[in-house]
Amino acid sequence: MKKIKLNKTAIYSIYGGVFLFLMVVALYYASISNSNLNKAPNTEDDTKHVNRLFGNDDAPVVNTEVTLIRPYVDDKVKVIKSFYNPKGTEQEQEGSIINYGQTYIQNNGTSYGGVESFEVVCALDGTVTSVTEDNLLGNIVQIKHSERITLIYRSLGEVSVKQNDIIKQGVVIGKSGESNINKDLGSHIVFIIKLDGKYINPEEYYEKNINEL
Repeated sequence: MKKIKLNKTAIYSIYGGVFLFLMVVALYYASISNSNLNKAPNTEDDTKHVNRLFGNDDAPVVNTEVTLIRPYVDDKVKVIKSFYNPKGTEQEQEGSIINYGQTYIQNNGTSYGGVESFEVVCALDGTVTSVTEDNLLGNIVQIKHSERITLIYRSLGEVSVKQNDIIKQGVVIGKSGESNINKDLGSHIVFIIKLDGKYINPEEYYEKNINEL
C-alpha cells in the first residue's frame, strides 16, 4: 500500500480546520448557556407547582391557640365559694371569705363542689412541681404551665400524680376532697391560678387563649 505523504501546507490546513471547528462548537454552546441565564423564570409554572403542593385554597396552618379549661368535667359541679375580688361589692366579698375559727381569710381561688365526689382534671399542660398534704388545706397539687402561669389544686381527696410528672390538659390528677379549713363545703376543690405571682379569678378566663391572661 502506497503511503500518502503530506506536505507542511496540508498539515497546517488540517490543524487550522480542526481548530476552527472547535471554536465554532464552543461559541455555539456559550450562546445557549447565556440564553438560559437571561431567560425570565416561568412564574406561572412555579405558582402551579406550589399550588400542587399545598392546594389552591389550603395553606399550611400551625395552631398555637391554647385555652384554659375548667378543672372538672361533671356538669353538676358548681361554684360554692367565689374568688375574693377587692373591687367587688360588699356582698360578693362576704361570699368569698373563709371563716376559720376567729380568722377571716380571703379566698385566693375559686371553690367548686356541690356533688359528693368528682374527678379533677388538669386545666393546662404542665409539669407537676409539688404534691403536698396540708393539715388545714388538704392535698395540694401544683402544676407549672410556663414561667408566668402556675395552677394550684387544693383540697384534693385522692391524688393520682407525683412530682415531676408532665401532665396533658384534661388528664385526671385526682378527686375532690375535704379540708379542715372549709369543712362546711363538703367534698370540693379550690382551683387557684397564679399569673406573674399574682392570684387571678379563674371564672374570668375559661375558654380564653392563654395569651389573654
